[in-house]
Amino acid sequence: MVTSRRTVLSAAIAAAAGASALSAPSAAAVPSGGRAGAPPLVENRFWTSCGDWRRGGLDGVRAVAGPRSGVVIARPEGSTEYLDPHTGRTESWEYATWTSPVHRSAVPATEVIASWNADTPAGTWLQVELRGTYSDGVETPWFVMGRWAAGDGDIRRTSLDGQTDGRASIWTDTFSIDDASSGLRLSAYQLRLTLYRRPGAKLSPMVWRVGAMASDVPDRFTVPASAPRIARELIVPRYSQNTHIGQYPEYDNGGEAWCSPTSSQMIIEYWGRRPSADDLAWVDPAFADPQVCHAARYTFDYQYDGCGNWPFNAAYAATYRKLNAVVTRLSSLTDVERLVAAGIPVITSQSFRKEELTGAGYGTAGHLMTVIGFTADGDVIANDPASPDNPAVRRVYLRREWETIWLRTKRYNASGNVSSGTGGVCYLYWPERPTPAQRRVLAAFGVR
Repeated sequence: MVTSRRTVLSAAIAAAAGASALSAPSAAAVPSGGRAGAPPLVENRFWTSCGDWRRGGLDGVRAVAGPRSGVVIARPEGSTEYLDPHTGRTESWEYATWTSPVHRSAVPATEVIASWNADTPAGTWLQVELRGTYSDGVETPWFVMGRWAAGDGDIRRTSLDGQTDGRASIWTDTFSIDDASSGLRLSAYQLRLTLYRRPGAKLSPMVWRVGAMASDVPDRFTVPASAPRIARELIVPRYSQNTHIGQYPEYDNGGEAWCSPTSSQMIIEYWGRRPSADDLAWVDPAFADPQVCHAARYTFDYQYDGCGNWPFNAAYAATYRKLNAVVTRLSSLTDVERLVAAGIPVITSQSFRKEELTGAGYGTAGHLMTVIGFTADGDVIANDPASPDNPAVRRVYLRREWETIWLRTKRYNASGNVSSGTGGVCYLYWPERPTPAQRRVLAAFGVR
């Protein structure tokens, strides 16, 4: 389960919601509820090809061709001093930037979540920013969506609180219109990558994917029911977050705070990747499943003070060999069925009271679990890390209950007050060389 810090974020978003040149067209909009002809609620746009990189603004970076096209530092554009707020150290860094073309979204958005896949050797890191144009033509400033490194020896990866222009705000990992009821939307945006390295170094970060999910999911306490279409179960490793209660207080103390990295690790290992023995040498040998501790450490957001930063989890997954990862929204369980049918499990974010999800045995203000299949009756088979031990992780949840708690944006909490839901947020992880069926289903959602 995501900690109370995500609860504060969700409450803030719920309260707020109540109160140039175009890029090459390779995005796709997802219909509402998966229904043909319905207005789209979600659009994904990711830059990944050599052509994508060359169409952007290259200021000190160059595009690298190959199986994974990306951008790296060619010659620094300048240098800067960075005071790391989490270590207190001020250090000098060379930098160069790549700026995407302006992308006009097919879905004028109330929320945008960026994600990226990159390699950051020791002595390097990167920053991702977003700038947009509102539906009334006013431009936003550049907002920082994350300062990230795969390791933690140079900087502490961090989100940046307190960013607002009086019309929209950044809530940890999410750009959100402050008052969606006003009709104001973000109609276009661009992303900027700043790559950093130590002065005089020859190493560079390499980014091979950056993009964003733009969405306009309406306020809703319930959603239309979808009809079951497939019965299939993927064989996914099972890990319990609760076996780690009290471990590593510096990474939020295990247990309910580790649902996101635990879910991420299950799917990383489903794809045949895992940390090496050397990677895990820092973990107390008395702890079972040390790879879960490892995932918690390397997804930890030092500003958020937890492991629940959505893009940081996707970026962590993509540090594994030939693995890709994004954060997006889906519109129905039909979408999840299509992915599972192609062999792709889905990590989902949801919140609910104990009585709203039969068999869960708990309530949560925010929790990540993995959907690994569907029964013959269409019910959801999930690896739920909020379980007492690894064998108990596999659960079957009633389809209608599960679909509601995942896709709604409004709910009543245990106190009877209106709170927020995630509206279908999920992580998708897949291999560099997907099968044709996997490639087709990902492309249908604008994920390439």
